[in-house]
Amino acid sequence: MSKHHEQDLVDEVSGAPKTVTVDEPSGVESVEALAQDAARKAKKARKAEREELKAERKAAKKAAKKAKKAKDAKDDKAAKESKKGFATRDEDAAELPDGESPKLFEPLTLRSVTFRNRICMPPMDTYSVFAQDGKPTPFHYQHYVSRAMGGFGLIIAESTAVAPEGRISPNDVGLWDDSQIDAWRWIVEDVKKAGAVAGVQLNHGGRKASTGSFSLGYINETVPSDKGGWQTLAPSPIPFGKCTIPVEMTTDQIHAVVDQFRAAAQRAVWAGFQVVEIHAAHGYLLSEFLDPLSNHRTDEYGGSFENRIRLLVEVVDAVRGVLPDELPLFVRVSATDWSVEKGSWDLKQTIALSRVLKEHGVDLMDVSTGGIIAGVTIPAAPNYQVPFSDAVHHQASIPTTAVGLITDAVQAEKIVRSDQASAVEIGRAALRDPYWPLRAAAELGVSKQDAPYQPQYVRGAYGTAR
Repeated sequence: MSKHHEQDLVDEVSGAPKTVTVDEPSGVESVEALAQDAARKAKKARKAEREELKAERKAAKKAAKKAKKAKDAKDDKAAKESKKGFATRDEDAAELPDGESPKLFEPLTLRSVTFRNRICMPPMDTYSVFAQDGKPTPFHYQHYVSRAMGGFGLIIAESTAVAPEGRISPNDVGLWDDSQIDAWRWIVEDVKKAGAVAGVQLNHGGRKASTGSFSLGYINETVPSDKGGWQTLAPSPIPFGKCTIPVEMTTDQIHAVVDQFRAAAQRAVWAGFQVVEIHAAHGYLLSEFLDPLSNHRTDEYGGSFENRIRLLVEVVDAVRGVLPDELPLFVRVSATDWSVEKGSWDLKQTIALSRVLKEHGVDLMDVSTGGIIAGVTIPAAPNYQVPFSDAVHHQASIPTTAVGLITDAVQAEKIVRSDQASAVEIGRAALRDPYWPLRAAAELGVSKQDAPYQPQYVRGAYGTAR
């Protein structure tokens, strides 16, 4: 067994619970090696990025000095761009093979849906439904439409509960009732008008549901019933961290969850969403069934690999059954739970799962890691999850997205160009900068005519002289 020392924190942006743990490995070599390898790669990536940044700064200074000496207007403009930190098209073209344009800004087509580029905004909980009715608000409209206008190819709305008891917090959005459809429709319509594809992530929180938020408190704990909390459900009565013990689900309750996902997906289609993503990661209900550390069942939904993936496959079939053939279906997975316990969920099982889901009509795997069990060390660093996306992409022969501390344009371009993922997800950086894709286009040398600007904003494009 491994020894853990937990420290509870609060996400500085969303107020969501977050646990940092010092983990003393038990000596289970296969998982330790995975974590150590990821840490080494992350350290190497950070070092390479520092060296690259130094080289870029040196080149920028040299370009600025040369530009100052130039007499013509073109060189003068280049000098101003260099001072502002924006790369010119000629400078960046030299970094791309054979003068090619950035692959990050090439379209991606899945089924009949084409994304204008390969930059996605992943689902990020905002815990901002203060009426606790699951309906998105004007805040959500501004939040998502501004990122669509900022150039993202795909906007995936945050964790959207398929049932009231499936909310991660009482302040989550939902699609468990027809009255929530219109609250989403105006957001979806304007996301699409801005040129982005509108997607939604459907989720059931399982044993991690009914937890606190920045407005409620009770961070890393179960919200009391008098504050809007409820009894949680799970495959087995095993609590997560300091949360209350969940009720072990009956077979009828499991079947009801399948129906809830089906109904929510149908409402998503009626609201106009073009992509539906099933959340089977980060320790929520579907991933709880996948991992033997949180699933101790002895019936057809527990034990063997085939039994543990059964609920997810049934949900995929139900959702695919109501989605029009032209719309793609995504599944988000945690490729590893980062545990040192023998038999825990790992990359090998993730690849096997991805092969099965591909046969059941899944078009893309959204590859993340962690969150399934409490008390583990996650070696978070730039690109630390990219190798998992790469492995799933090539070994399961399915498109993937990579996510996790991808913040730089050159970094994102390298991931896509080297085919480690079909697209990248820009998460927290998108919270800081709704126009991240437009900045990336300028840094990679995409002209303002080819960059995803709204027509009203072209005259203020990055790199202009005024």
